[in-house]
Amino acid sequence: MTQLDPERQVQAKHYGRIKRRLWLVEQGVTLLYAFLWLATGWSVVLRTWLAGISSNDWFLVAGFAAVFGGVLFLLNLPLGYYAGFVLPHRFELSTQSFKDWMIDQIKGLTVETVLGLLLVELVYLALRLTGEHWWLWLTGGMLLFSVLLTNLAPVLLMPIFNKFTPLGEEHADLEARLVALAEKAGTRVRGVFKMDMSRRTTQANASLTGLGHTRRIILGDTLISEFTTDEIETVLAHELGHHVHNDIAWLIGGGTLLTALGFFLVSRAMVWAISAFGLAGVADPAGLPALLTLLSLYQLLTMPIENAFSRWREGKADDYALKVTDKAAAFASAFKRLANQNLSDVDPEPWVVFLFYSHPPLNARITRAERWGETTADT
Repeated sequence: MTQLDPERQVQAKHYGRIKRRLWLVEQGVTLLYAFLWLATGWSVVLRTWLAGISSNDWFLVAGFAAVFGGVLFLLNLPLGYYAGFVLPHRFELSTQSFKDWMIDQIKGLTVETVLGLLLVELVYLALRLTGEHWWLWLTGGMLLFSVLLTNLAPVLLMPIFNKFTPLGEEHADLEARLVALAEKAGTRVRGVFKMDMSRRTTQANASLTGLGHTRRIILGDTLISEFTTDEIETVLAHELGHHVHNDIAWLIGGGTLLTALGFFLVSRAMVWAISAFGLAGVADPAGLPALLTLLSLYQLLTMPIENAFSRWREGKADDYALKVTDKAAAFASAFKRLANQNLSDVDPEPWVVFLFYSHPPLNARITRAERWGETTADT
């Protein structure tokens, strides 16, 4: 059975601290940047300048979002380079060349720009057409957008960044076991695919993505090469547990309620922002920094609540995996291997878990599996 590497755990704690600090710096830079646009009047100046070119609402929103977002991207680029390229190489987690990293950044920027502009345009369309009830309409729109994105991402977005190939004859036994496990859970999948994670990272991962006809099992090649079949089976069983427990519906439903509350509170706060920063109204493109600032603050405040809910559902999925596979030793071994390979801190401080962790700490999950195994052995 795999054992935790003490030296890797020392590195994991250091790596985790650095990532949290970088995240805090990024949040601070973004919020300060947005506030400066409002406090200095840059927002109104840019909107006025754009209006001199064209008064078309779609143009004004797109132009403002492009300038505002483009400058923010450039500001965060050095931080993104360090966090996404330098740091993973420093801890020997990345296999990616600088050229390939840059290609990924260009791809990501393109996708984010297209989706971001589409989303911002739809938001401002709702602001223009629905009056004081815009927050309710936006909630419904975000619900529809998230469902569509979940459904289409495996076939439209993910292939932009990674290559997905069927497991093939080499892993026929593994595929058969995973498909049988999915059928046992009452979940139909379109197949089992291998993802070329190794061209970017040494880390391992697996997922069950998509909805309905796009649902599929995805295994990183780094997982297939380093984990036993039993370990992979327990990892997938955990993912299937989310479907058995209808966690997607839980998360979408809970997320929709939090989104509705957030949009409502922001709609009240925007009344003050309009007056304070000289905006023409809630549909004024110059108010985009205010909208983003208020939504970001709300998201930061509710993040511990969302994470606590997520940890609860993740624990339920762990229980399902242990029950359906009856392979507690393999389950514990899989998470020890993940900790070693992914440089994950198995025992973070409680405040770190409370604020940042969407999954239970690995030590708690490993202990849970070991106790489960002892209990079933006694019976």
